Amino acid sequence: MDHEMRAETDNLHTGTMGRGKSYDMAYIGVFVGLMAVCSWISIPTVIPFTLQTFAVFLAVTVLGGKRGTLAIVVYLLLGAVGVPVFAEFSAGPGVLFGTTGGYLIGFTFTALLMWLVEKLFGRKLWVQALSMFLGMAAYYVIGTVWFMAVYGSINGPVSLITALSWCVIPFVIPDLVKAALALGFGNALKKPLAGMLE
Repeated sequence: MDHEMRAETDNLHTGTMGRGKSYDMAYIGVFVGLMAVCSWISIPTVIPFTLQTFAVFLAVTVLGGKRGTLAIVVYLLLGAVGVPVFAEFSAGPGVLFGTTGGYLIGFTFTALLMWLVEKLFGRKLWVQALSMFLGMAAYYVIGTVWFMAVYGSINGPVSLITALSWCVIPFVIPDLVKAALALGFGNALKKPLAGMLE
């Protein structure tokens, strides 16, 4: 009798773990798709920008650090092997390792940094806002250094001021707005999904 009860408990635990992994894969897949769609959406301002960073921040806010980081890694890997998930339906290692590829790769460090900050200080609203701000700084730093190295190797040296004026300064305010929207929407989504995301 005890053996049967133990076996049933083990089966139940295994089933729960299996469902948990299935939920993880499903949510990661949903957010990979969302990142792709947001990358394709271009906002026609003086300097057009996409909603890609909104999806990155939203993924970490809703899924948490581990699953959010995995979603970003899967998204980048899909783009690297040729699935057109990047801006303007682009893909391939040429995009990922091109002049602006450092900003894409920087998203992974953004997620890891957000995860670390929230691990250290909790998931209070101000901590999440701080983690997003630091995450923005991470992909700006990595992307700009990358841009200067790759662009410089092709076209000759480019100054830091020039690189910032091309690749960072025009996007700071839009990225702050997208981070704020992701913070609001992400926390609103977490409540109804809380049971499934634990």
